[in-house]
Amino acid sequence: MTAVQGSTVDITTEDGTADAYLTHPADGGPRPAVLFYMDAFGLRPRLRAMADRLAEAGYTVLVPNVFYRHGRSPVVELPDFIDPVARPEIFQRIGPILQELTPELAMRDAGAYLRWLAGHPAVAGGPVAVTGYCMGAVLSLHTAGTYPDRVAAAAGFHGARLASDAPDSPHLLADRITAELYFGHADQDPSMPEEQIERLEQALTAAGVRHRCEVYTGARHGYTQADTAAYDKEADERHWTALLDLLHRTL
Repeated sequence: MTAVQGSTVDITTEDGTADAYLTHPADGGPRPAVLFYMDAFGLRPRLRAMADRLAEAGYTVLVPNVFYRHGRSPVVELPDFIDPVARPEIFQRIGPILQELTPELAMRDAGAYLRWLAGHPAVAGGPVAVTGYCMGAVLSLHTAGTYPDRVAAAAGFHGARLASDAPDSPHLLADRITAELYFGHADQDPSMPEEQIERLEQALTAAGVRHRCEVYTGARHGYTQADTAAYDKEADERHWTALLDLLHRTL
């Protein structure tokens, strides 16, 4: 197993300073970069552990606190384990923050994250990959469509509202994407119903985007998050296999 080195870093954006977690193989050599978008619960130990697992596979991984406009992480204090009883109160606090992060703001930030990665000594030259979870899957798809010259691969897992009726739905960027995509949907996820799964598939196919969309039977929204009641170990390991295969093939 490759030893990794993780640290908290600050990234200057057009609107302030975003704190982030950076992790990479401990030898310090330049590696392909992965921009890792958090879920709505935010930058916390579970996401740092997931980023470290990617770094162990040979990547330099950046996990920005995309809610930085509301403070450094943790923006919202969380219990060690998020059970169904705790979720409503947590989302009462997260909901307004999430709504304020418009696609325009998020993609302005994405440019800052990509520029920062391009200038870091632990990052090899060339395009990057993006992965995201829950709301992060939306940001991943938006980033692939907004920065096609920088993104070689993009993935999303238990993504919410990836192909909605909204005028800024990320699937509408399909014709701008040059990256290869992978999405792992949860079939027990009301935020990504069957009609949206089909709409996303149709948009990517029509645009000629290299992609694979799979539905994880029996999985719930949040199946990769071991600090929540939605965690599904089998689905999580399936996600790791798919994600690492995508990264190895494209970076």
